[in-house]
Amino acid sequence: MVTGANSGIGKAAAKEIARRGGAVHLVCRNEDRAEEAKKEITTETGNQNIFVHILDMSNPKRIWEFAEQFKNEHRLNVLINNAGCMVNKRELTEDGLENNFATNTLGTYILTTVLLPLLGKEDDARVITVSSGGMLVQKLNVSDLQSEKTAFDGTMVYAQNKRQQVVLTEQWAKAHPNIHFSSMHPGWADTPAVRTSMPDFYEKMKDRLRTEAQGADTVVWLAVSPAARKQASGLFFQDRQPVPTHLPLAWTKSSPGDEEKLMQALEELSQKFKP
Repeated sequence: MVTGANSGIGKAAAKEIARRGGAVHLVCRNEDRAEEAKKEITTETGNQNIFVHILDMSNPKRIWEFAEQFKNEHRLNVLINNAGCMVNKRELTEDGLENNFATNTLGTYILTTVLLPLLGKEDDARVITVSSGGMLVQKLNVSDLQSEKTAFDGTMVYAQNKRQQVVLTEQWAKAHPNIHFSSMHPGWADTPAVRTSMPDFYEKMKDRLRTEAQGADTVVWLAVSPAARKQASGLFFQDRQPVPTHLPLAWTKSSPGDEEKLMQALEELSQKFKP
């Protein structure tokens, strides 16, 4: 299962896994773009086992419903949490949640948590979360998950969400030793998300950005290769190598207490939306 699979790194990863013969579930927000991606993947790979599911990752109640239903109907070996957003002004979802947090952190938390029992039935289950090197500038902040207390900076909120995803990956790895968890930085790739969310960065860097397929390479490696399975669970990867989650001498390390608080806060919030 690949979330945010209709463009960018998600689509590139889905296509590569389809090329290797895997049945791929594309989880997308926009039906037209999802069907277009499915057609492209099927045509290019010859793989007919491509399935589309329409889901808005900022809507926690719908994520619960989708995951519970999926659990009853399918098997799942690999979950790739790729969907994400970087909204540059503070916007609330219809549930009153800050949009970036709802999509990047809470949505990822609910989908993964609800699907863990299904993944746990498989011998070689894996969960890969597409984070970002941007998270290196952020220390976990559990006191302001919805970005209410300070001036809003979309890039920093996104980086904070990406730090939260790394902490989630580490915590899940400890709690579920039978499943292999990893997070990763795809490098800076030429994707629709980068073009729309970071236009200035894109203009400066566009000649040096990676292709979508290059950005997806480590995702695919983590999802299917035997070599990735030999790595410890819970690590952060770049270019098929585990890399540190903090810069040298950085102030970004969080306490075990704060990491525990993040898990508790997400669990409590997620239960509010349980159908």
